[in-house]
Amino acid sequence: MPKDSSIKHILIIGSGPIVIGQACEFDYSGSQAARSLREEGIIVTLINSNPATIMTDPVTADNVYLLPLEKKSIRKILTDHPDIDAVLPTMGGQTALNLAIDCDKAGIWKHHGVKMIGVDIDAIDTAENREKFKALMEKIGVGVCKGATATSFLQGKEIAQEIGFPLIIRASYTLGGAGGAFVETKEEFEKALSAGLQASPVHEVLIEQSILGWKEYELEVMRDNIGNMIVICSIENFDPMGVHTGDSITVAPAMTLPDTVYQRMRNFAITMMNSIGNFAGGCNVQFAVSPDNQEIIGIEINPRVSRSSALASKATGYPIAKVAAKLAIGYNLDELSNSITGTTSAYFEPSIDYVIVKIPRWNFDKFKGSDRRLGLSMKAVGEVMGIGRNFQEALQKACQSLEIKRNGLGADGKELRDQEKILYSLANPSWNRLFHVYDAFKLGISFRTIQDLTKIDKWFLKQIEELIHLEAEIDKYTIDTIPHEVMDMAKKKGYADRQIAHLLGCLESEVFNKRYTEMGIKRVYKLVDTCAAEFEAQTPYYYSSFGEENESIRTDKKKVVVLGSGPNRVGQGIEFDYSCVHGVLAAKECGYETIMINCNPETVSTDFDVADKLYFEPVFWEHIYEIILHEKPEGVIVQLGGQTALKLAEKLDKYGIKIIGTSYEALDLAEDRGLFSTLLKDNNVPYPEFGTIHNTDEALELCKTIGFPLLVRPSYVLGGQGMKIVINEKELEEHVVNVLKDIPNNEILLDHFLEGAIEAEADAICDGENVYIIGIMQHIEPAGIHSGDSYAVLPPYNLGDLVIRQIETYTERIALALKTQGLINIQFAIKNDKVYVIEANPRASRTVPFICKAYQEPYVNYATKVMLGEKKVSDFEFKPVKKGYAIKEPVFSFHKFPNVNKELGPEMKSTGEAIYFIDDLMDDYFLKIYSERNLYLSR
Repeated sequence: MPKDSSIKHILIIGSGPIVIGQACEFDYSGSQAARSLREEGIIVTLINSNPATIMTDPVTADNVYLLPLEKKSIRKILTDHPDIDAVLPTMGGQTALNLAIDCDKAGIWKHHGVKMIGVDIDAIDTAENREKFKALMEKIGVGVCKGATATSFLQGKEIAQEIGFPLIIRASYTLGGAGGAFVETKEEFEKALSAGLQASPVHEVLIEQSILGWKEYELEVMRDNIGNMIVICSIENFDPMGVHTGDSITVAPAMTLPDTVYQRMRNFAITMMNSIGNFAGGCNVQFAVSPDNQEIIGIEINPRVSRSSALASKATGYPIAKVAAKLAIGYNLDELSNSITGTTSAYFEPSIDYVIVKIPRWNFDKFKGSDRRLGLSMKAVGEVMGIGRNFQEALQKACQSLEIKRNGLGADGKELRDQEKILYSLANPSWNRLFHVYDAFKLGISFRTIQDLTKIDKWFLKQIEELIHLEAEIDKYTIDTIPHEVMDMAKKKGYADRQIAHLLGCLESEVFNKRYTEMGIKRVYKLVDTCAAEFEAQTPYYYSSFGEENESIRTDKKKVVVLGSGPNRVGQGIEFDYSCVHGVLAAKECGYETIMINCNPETVSTDFDVADKLYFEPVFWEHIYEIILHEKPEGVIVQLGGQTALKLAEKLDKYGIKIIGTSYEALDLAEDRGLFSTLLKDNNVPYPEFGTIHNTDEALELCKTIGFPLLVRPSYVLGGQGMKIVINEKELEEHVVNVLKDIPNNEILLDHFLEGAIEAEADAICDGENVYIIGIMQHIEPAGIHSGDSYAVLPPYNLGDLVIRQIETYTERIALALKTQGLINIQFAIKNDKVYVIEANPRASRTVPFICKAYQEPYVNYATKVMLGEKKVSDFEFKPVKKGYAIKEPVFSFHKFPNVNKELGPEMKSTGEAIYFIDDLMDDYFLKIYSERNLYLSR
């Protein structure tokens, strides 16, 4: 069936701010769907309240509404655009679906003559309503856990009594497994039942038998309007049942699934999809398989684009969101072509000749006192993906991508050697259990004990055990005696040069020279092509491995590398991906071949058609260096990918690789708190009295000069990591000891803390001679709360002309003194009308996308052209749209950590942000948040 020609204008609903359980995978799916629909000549209007996304950018849609995701906003859009024919709610996660259903119940779609496409409300209801889902599965012959639904505390207790412990509680209509729990005792049950009933918006929970320890699998499936279906890929959870899939290490394709079981599972998935309703698009189906008798149980079905869709899409190269959008407007799978090959049909199941490993990224350090055990409620803030020719290589690459100060899985001297702690960790999964499985083998704990405690499949454990044996072999040699075949084996199993250097007792550079120059063991690049190289790929999407054939052909064009921002985490999120994507687009406009390096499967930057070439690789020195040696770019852009990219600047500089834009010296000067304060002094810019220390004795001496309260902050960190306000010598000593334990040998700055000061920040573009301030924002909370956790208002709401002039003057002075070429963000504290500079970051900041959206100007595009030396600041005609005020609203995920207090301080804790526009300062929203500005201030 060809597309529905009656659909001329579609509304896409986004997913709102980033929260734990719903991250930037929906920026990717929403952006891809919008581009897909516009290819068909359809007008796209989009609503989302998240300013940090590409999705809410003019490059994505015809009309963008940065409004709260509520019925009132939908009514406004439909009044503004009476020609909207349809709404696509499947690209914005649970948030978008819930809003679409609310609008349906309120009769909004019917009143405006809008039809819902790509979704079947009955299908969603069946999938989300635990009782209906269970009844349907029993009817179609798919196994389910024994259980029943409760809508009251009393009913829940009766069900538990009937089934018996252990039990699982799952709350209906929640996000990221919220309200879910595994319980073994009556006391635990009553508490979990109460929490689950409260977490569910319909106050309903499913109580069922526990299948803890069973194996968990997912199938990502596409379905069209006439019932054609294809399996995009199978995904196996490394962690068994009991850990939420968003918190599980996952592997694609499934590694330990016998073909007979896979075929049964596939048939079940097709039966389940056919039975829940007639919808077209992507769908995720989850199963549990008994390790004893291979019994299959249906866990859940998500008839929409999901977190797993982003992973499956990046794993296979199959553009799920793009195809799903086309299916929603009437096309069938056999009528569409595969964008990667350009020659095969979209009704062609992807086949892959490599292995994918996804590892979640957690931030428990930001939530002191949180329960670090993983369970049914998701706690990860982001994820990374490694691609390799074998499981071990993909696993090592994923570990290298995490940015948790590890060089891979093991072989870095950071092993845990405490047997008791290891055994506890194996039985109680947390963020580092994978590393403790390795440590257990290294310590000599038996295979059987490890398997009994973790319930991880023996095949995966065997793979990790093999790595321990390989390390024992490497240990026998030195850098001079290691044989070619041992070095080759280590590289093929994913070991970084740093890990091999640790085992051989030499320098990383010596290992690189030995294997690359002397032995000729070099990376080759392979295509992600959806078809295991059966057909030629048109899209240059690569991963590295070691072997014979290199599929990445270098062109003679002038080229530039953009370093991505790696996994999302508190302090560095989607806003840096926004900057990276705009950097790529701007460099393309200037005639450069653009090369993107990133390892985050949730992002737009790792979409197959954003950069001219995508290397899906860890943002890790060795990987980047070999890509640079292969591609020979003009230089590397580091100031768009947050701290991830920035901290590689020193290495690039050392190896003589050109950093495009602001120099390494200037980047380093701004990071080094001591040197930076000297620069301020030389340029007559006020700053709080300060000093630098390296140990507690120096700290206790310096505090006598500066005086309390003190702001203690380490150099070279992001998101306020390790920052704290202290008010006496005891607190000072304790905190300095803690910082040096976490970040050894770091220089620590002690600032006199300006209590009661107002905070503000400015973002600017500088070409080394001219400075243009793109925006000045005033924080609502007082000094002491991290800028990422503060409500901020653009333009400032009550700073006088004298203060504004000081901010402008100091911004210009600092930008020029640092010889900035590109973006710079400067933070200020204002006390008694005197402006003090707290810090400067000569790079893209968290607030740049917000200012771009508020003022409707592409500042990252301009800044990139300045970095490349293609334009001067004076070449741009700045025309910001200034009407009323834009408020940056921080969004927190404290609900995931009920035992953590919600106090805010110098260390950032928010996971996302929203934008809210007001006409004037008498707006009720502004008055409310202004009245609460001191509510959560702590130290």
